[in-house]
Amino acid sequence: MAISVGTTAPDFTLTTKTPEGPALWNLREHVGSSNLVLLFVPMAFTGVCTKELCEISQGLSEYTGLNATVVGISGDNPFAQAAWAEKEGITIPLLSDYEHAVAKAYGVAYDQFLPAKNLTMGGVPKRSAFVIDKNGVVQYAESHDDPGKLPDFAAIKAKLATL
Repeated sequence: MAISVGTTAPDFTLTTKTPEGPALWNLREHVGSSNLVLLFVPMAFTGVCTKELCEISQGLSEYTGLNATVVGISGDNPFAQAAWAEKEGITIPLLSDYEHAVAKAYGVAYDQFLPAKNLTMGGVPKRSAFVIDKNGVVQYAESHDDPGKLPDFAAIKAKLATL
């Protein structure tokens, strides 16, 4: 079960790929400067994940206008994420939860990902969205067992508008 609204967001440090090479991205270092939107996606280079993060990248000014920083999190390694971002034009930071610790801490890890399609990998993040305010408190939480269902971005923006 996903962590709930009102919970202090679990801190984490994940790797992201920058033009200078791998870098660490820590949640607590970003709390306080802006609201945060964490978008968990199952896998790089897949259709729905690509659609989601490309649309977010194209509409990023809507989020920055609401004083929000948006990041994507998947279990892929940072080099695969960087290749995906370059190929598809994804401009938000992509954070590698390669060991699935953050997906588990946020309660959004599949026990077994799409077993009917023979993708029996455990720990893959469910498509999920969290809004964390400047105090580090979860203000919005949404998680889907169906990897094809996108978060409610209108509700996310509405919540951001109140913070």
